[in-house]
Amino acid sequence: MKLYQKMGLSLLLMIGTGAFAQELDANLQLRPRYEYRNGFKELMKDGSLPTSFVSQRSRLNFNFKQDKLKAKLTFQNIRVWGDVPTTTTSDKNGIALFEAWAQYDFNAKWSARLGRQVLSYDNQRIMGEIDWAQQGQSHDAALITFKPNNHQLDLGFAVNSDSEKLYRDLYTTSYKHMQYAWYHTSFSNLNMSLLFLNVGFQYKDVPTNELEVDDMQTFGTYLSYKKNKFDGNLGVYGQTGEGKLVTENTSISALYGGLNVSYAITDKFKAGLGYEYLSGKDQDDTDSKIKSFNPIFGTNHGFNGFMDYFYVGNYKNTVGLQDVFAKFTYATGKWQFNAMPHVFLTAADVIDPTDATKKMDSYLGTEIDLTATYTLQKDINITGGYSQMFGSDTMEVLKVGNKGYDNNWAWVMISINPRIFTTAK
Repeated sequence: MKLYQKMGLSLLLMIGTGAFAQELDANLQLRPRYEYRNGFKELMKDGSLPTSFVSQRSRLNFNFKQDKLKAKLTFQNIRVWGDVPTTTTSDKNGIALFEAWAQYDFNAKWSARLGRQVLSYDNQRIMGEIDWAQQGQSHDAALITFKPNNHQLDLGFAVNSDSEKLYRDLYTTSYKHMQYAWYHTSFSNLNMSLLFLNVGFQYKDVPTNELEVDDMQTFGTYLSYKKNKFDGNLGVYGQTGEGKLVTENTSISALYGGLNVSYAITDKFKAGLGYEYLSGKDQDDTDSKIKSFNPIFGTNHGFNGFMDYFYVGNYKNTVGLQDVFAKFTYATGKWQFNAMPHVFLTAADVIDPTDATKKMDSYLGTEIDLTATYTLQKDINITGGYSQMFGSDTMEVLKVGNKGYDNNWAWVMISINPRIFTTAK
C-alpha cells in the first residue's frame, strides 16, 4: 500500500514541478456512420443487391505545448460493426497511429515539424486530410515553415521504406519520396497560394530488373476572394513528369481547372455555381503519353459528387471529367441544409464498344446530393444525406453496370467530440 502511495505522490510531484509553462489537452472523437449503398461508386450490376453497414472511427487526441515545443499524438481504431465476434480477444484493425509529431518554433517566423502528420492546403483539391474516410490521410514527413507577416512558406519532405532493410528492395506501400513547396499570401480581399509538389514512385523495370523511380510534378495556383456577400475561388494546376504504363516509360502532360462562385442572398440562404475540368485521354489516342490529371492526395470525396464515382480510389488514367454544378445552402438555428446538383461530362472521347468508328456522347449523368446537419449540442453533430445518380449510356461503358436501376446512396453520421481534460500551468 505504501508503494502505491509513494508512486502516486511521485506522479503528483512530477506534474506539479514539471508542468510549468505547459499546456496539455486531450479530446475524444466517436464517429459511427450508417450507409445504404445501392449504386455507390459504380452503377448497380444485374443480379446485385444493395447493402448497408455501420462503420466507426474512434480517436483519442493529445495536444501538448511547452514554450517553443508543440506535440500531437492521435490514436485511432477503424471498424465496421460486427467485423469481429462479440467474444473476440483481439480487434481486426487494432489501434493505429494517425498523428505523432513534434514541432519546434525557433522564433516567431521559423518552425520545424517532424513525424506522422496531416498535410492539408487550400481547398484540399491536391493535398488534404480526407476526413470523410474514417481512416483519414496522414504522412510521415518533415515540414519547415517560414511565416513572416502576411506570408507563409511551407517546405515538406518525405522518404519512405516498409522496414529497416539491409539491402535495397522494391517499395510499393506508398510513394517512395516526396518534396513540396507551398506559398501563401493575401492582398486585401484576395488570397493566393502557389504549390509545387514532386512525388516519386518506385517500380522494377522489366527488361533490366533494376529498381527505378518515376517522378510526377504537380504545380499551380489557388486563388480565393471574399467581399461582402460574394466569394469565389479558382484553382489551376498542371502535371508533368514520368509515368509507368505496363512495361513502357512515358511522359505526363495533364491539366486541371476549377472555378466556384457564390453569393449570400440572405443571412440564411446562399447560392453558388461551379465548374471543374480534369484532363483525360481519348480512347482512340495511340500516343503513350499520360494525359489524365491525377488529384494525387486530394480530399476527392468533397468534389465531383458525394457518390464517389470519380477519383476516389478509381477513375485514374481515364477520359477525364467535366463537372458543372450548383450549390444551395440554407442555415437556421441548429440546422443546415445543402443541395448540390452535378452534371458530369467526359473531358475526352469515349469510343462506342459496339462500333469502333463511333464516338459516344460526352454526357455521363446527373447526380443530386442532399445533406442536412443538426447540432445537438456543442460537441455532438448529426449529419445525414441522400444522393441519386442518373447515369447515361456512356456511364454504363465507363462504369460497368445498369443505368436503369435506381442508383442511390443514403447515410447518417453522428460525431461526438468531447474534451476529456485540459491543463495549463
